Amino acid sequence: MNQKVKGFGARGWILMVYQFLAYIAFVCFTNWPMNALGSYYDPVNGTQGVAKIYTIAAVIGVVIQVVASPFIGKLKSIYRLSIVMGVLSIVASFGVMMCTPGTLWNVCYFFACLLVIIWSTFIIGILIGQWFPRRKGTVMGVVTIAFPVGNALMGIFLGEAIGMSIGMAAQGAPMEAMVAALGPIVRKAYMPFFILVVVGVVLAILLLKDFPEMVGAYRDNDKSMTPEMAQAMTKFEMENRKTSVWGLGHTLACPDFWLIAIPMGFMLMGSVGMMTQTTNIFVSVGIDPTSAKFDMVLMVNSVIAIVGSYLLGIIDTKIGCRKSMIIAVIAMIISGIVGATGSQIGVIAGMWILGIFMGASSNYTVSGSVQYWRIEDFPTVFGKVNPLANLMNNLSPVIIATLMFMNAAKTQGMPDTGPCFIFLAVAGVVSLIMLLLFKPARVKKYDDKYRAAAGKPLDDALVGRK
Repeated sequence: MNQKVKGFGARGWILMVYQFLAYIAFVCFTNWPMNALGSYYDPVNGTQGVAKIYTIAAVIGVVIQVVASPFIGKLKSIYRLSIVMGVLSIVASFGVMMCTPGTLWNVCYFFACLLVIIWSTFIIGILIGQWFPRRKGTVMGVVTIAFPVGNALMGIFLGEAIGMSIGMAAQGAPMEAMVAALGPIVRKAYMPFFILVVVGVVLAILLLKDFPEMVGAYRDNDKSMTPEMAQAMTKFEMENRKTSVWGLGHTLACPDFWLIAIPMGFMLMGSVGMMTQTTNIFVSVGIDPTSAKFDMVLMVNSVIAIVGSYLLGIIDTKIGCRKSMIIAVIAMIISGIVGATGSQIGVIAGMWILGIFMGASSNYTVSGSVQYWRIEDFPTVFGKVNPLANLMNNLSPVIIATLMFMNAAKTQGMPDTGPCFIFLAVAGVVSLIMLLLFKPARVKKYDDKYRAAAGKPLDDALVGRK
């Protein structure tokens, strides 16, 4: 089973498409309403108003994940849960797409944020870990390309709506006029992505299961693993998940949990928080959101992010999650320093550098949980790592928006990106220090301690983790 493995297999690609399109749902139906259409959905408070709904829903989602984490490993089928969550996410996203601004839209957006975030960043992530335990870094490096791609497409599909919503809101146009002018444009922009998300869920229903051997495929696409070996491994993992020693108390007592999870959260705050303010960031330095220059800047950012996401995923697989994260937070520090200059060139360069880790930041919660803990403990540990990182992430739209408009009295209401980039640099420095202190060998010591106390055998399963 140590032979070199190539490709992901046909069913593996289907799982990757499923995760990719779930991330597209995240970008389109939770991010776009805040980023590009804040003035349309909330003409009074704009992005900050929509961001409050997102944050409330997302924090509730984190609480649900923490409460559910002890039971996740005991579920007979994560796959079935993912399908249920996918269908519910489609229903909520349909409401976001079709409803006009108002109370009903707010309710639909709340549930879209709650459901889509749990579905795309938590539930399917467990399936990725089960299908690709050794190659999860490369796989996540591919699927997280969805974030920069979705963000870049925003400018293309919503360019007209962005300009109209900002202009009409600034002129104090009545809501009825904005809805009449923008409603059809917005629905038309959303529709292709909604259809793709539906296709992703249908493919998952027809072609996927909890483990690859259930559909005639192979873990990590390693064809040297016989069906008998795979079935024995599945049975072993399912039995041991029920008695995982990494409960909430044990996980929180391990210092390395905090040392790796908090940097994950800071990276998500930097990438997603800034991504939700893309339009305001470029408007602040004089770039018209309806211009070709705006589209070009977004496209270059997308290309950089695609390459960065893939390369950081490869590095994750080859030399370890921790080292890949260190490279990412160094990019985060440089992005913050360059962007804080405030010039148009500096802000554009800062956002392009941020693109290096924009997609990869969503990779690490899955990758780190798989790499530094036992595969049978992965769902339980991931059920703590992901909520903590996502709690920080979910607060980021409000935090970044607050920082951006904290000097509104001095800037005559215009966004100020300086405080945001300074925050990015400081968070990067803190993350770098924590990652340098993180020790995989210490995770093993805690694992040995917990297993010994539970009467479980000790072994070398966690020896040599990179």
